[in-house]
Amino acid sequence: MTVRVRIAPSPTGNLHIGTARTAVFNWLFARHQGGKFILRIEDTDIERSRLEYTENILEGLRWLGLNWDEGPFFQSQRLDIYKQAVKSLLDKQLAYRCYTTSEELEALREAQKARNEAPRYDNRHRNLTPEQQAAFEAEGRSFVIRFKIEDDRQIVWNDLVRGNMSWQGSDLGGDMVIARAAEDGIGQPLYNFAVVVDDMDMQISHVIRGEDHIANTAKQILLYEAFGAKVPEFAHTPLILNMDGRKLSKRDGVTSIFDFKQMGFTPEALVNYMTLLGWSAPDSTQEIFTLEEAAKQFSFERVNKAGAKFDWAKLDWLNSQYIHPMPVDKLTDLIIPYWEKEGYKFDQGRERSWLEQLVALIQPSMTRLTDAVAMSQLFFTETVPFSDEAMAQLTQDGVAAALQGIIAAVDNQQLSESSAQDIIKQVVKQQNVKKGLVMRSLRAALTGDVHGPDLIQSWLLLNRINLDKPRLTEAIAKSN
Repeated sequence: MTVRVRIAPSPTGNLHIGTARTAVFNWLFARHQGGKFILRIEDTDIERSRLEYTENILEGLRWLGLNWDEGPFFQSQRLDIYKQAVKSLLDKQLAYRCYTTSEELEALREAQKARNEAPRYDNRHRNLTPEQQAAFEAEGRSFVIRFKIEDDRQIVWNDLVRGNMSWQGSDLGGDMVIARAAEDGIGQPLYNFAVVVDDMDMQISHVIRGEDHIANTAKQILLYEAFGAKVPEFAHTPLILNMDGRKLSKRDGVTSIFDFKQMGFTPEALVNYMTLLGWSAPDSTQEIFTLEEAAKQFSFERVNKAGAKFDWAKLDWLNSQYIHPMPVDKLTDLIIPYWEKEGYKFDQGRERSWLEQLVALIQPSMTRLTDAVAMSQLFFTETVPFSDEAMAQLTQDGVAAALQGIIAAVDNQQLSESSAQDIIKQVVKQQNVKKGLVMRSLRAALTGDVHGPDLIQSWLLLNRINLDKPRLTEAIAKSN
């Protein structure tokens, strides 16, 4: 059997972390089994579906490295296929036209609520005679198509994550609507019906999705059987929870995949983290791996049943583990868009080699790509504000003379690491002051603070764009 799995997002919003994690598990299983990963866009909700959401989904999957083998297929282009499938169930008398009005359905729900009963359709139009149908149509009533579900039917399957599952037909809410009303007859299909038709047509062997779809699975198995089709295997993965154990929501700061990108996460770190949301490698100590490395080890035996808690600190740590060893030229390419968004200018001597030197300076301290904005701000502004600690340092005795000595020694030369060190030694000797005083004062003058990245490398960067002497001059004025 060739393994064929699919991810089938609805373009009613941007690609979200939950959908992306489902895509990751599908991709890993397909690659582990040497199968196919198929992309289907479920866009039958015409009112809410948007082209920009479709583009966001496609771009997001590509950014994460989740390349698909077939598709994208669009449900909106398959309506004739669904209508033919509905007709086949009507011909087999496994489905029927239901003329119940919205007012009648509301009255039914209110009566059930008054009796403390779960809401369900009472199947009142299941066995209408042709005369009754004609009478309803003469009233101008439209109809939906309902699929018959027998209350005494027990639906069972072996879930690849949860083991043996059982669902009673009486718990499925009565006969299921599979197609909406339409003036010309059969209208748009509903989710459970279209999914089954698509999965049959695309020969999907395994349906991998969140546990919130378990009730849908019971309904869909009945539809597979009604069509006489082979039922795929099912794997219901755990939901993503917040740290309090509740289902993750936007209130938890969880956003679309591209918002994670804007927050400064790399796609490699994010997809690595999503892999760990509900699955663990055979070596439980291994936490860092590429998609390809995870695919070699992936199996549903190691997918948890319990919900997976989303841990921002863990994601930050993983992101830093990808940033710190990254080649400087690649990291520079990733950081430049964040600098540009902030309005930083790359002129006045800030050429590529200078940018890469700056990136190498801040790289060991970075957690997210966005950290580069604040960490490098002092290299993109003419002047810097002085912290209280910096001002306290600059007003000490001997500081102004030491800084004046540095200016004289620099004398418009382009510094190297050795020449910068020599200047500091020279000033210490000439001014007869401690090296610590010169170093702390130089840092305060150049960066506006007494803490920060390597002093000599910072000085070299500022020297190359001719900002070191103006800042030293301003610091001397402040010290006086």
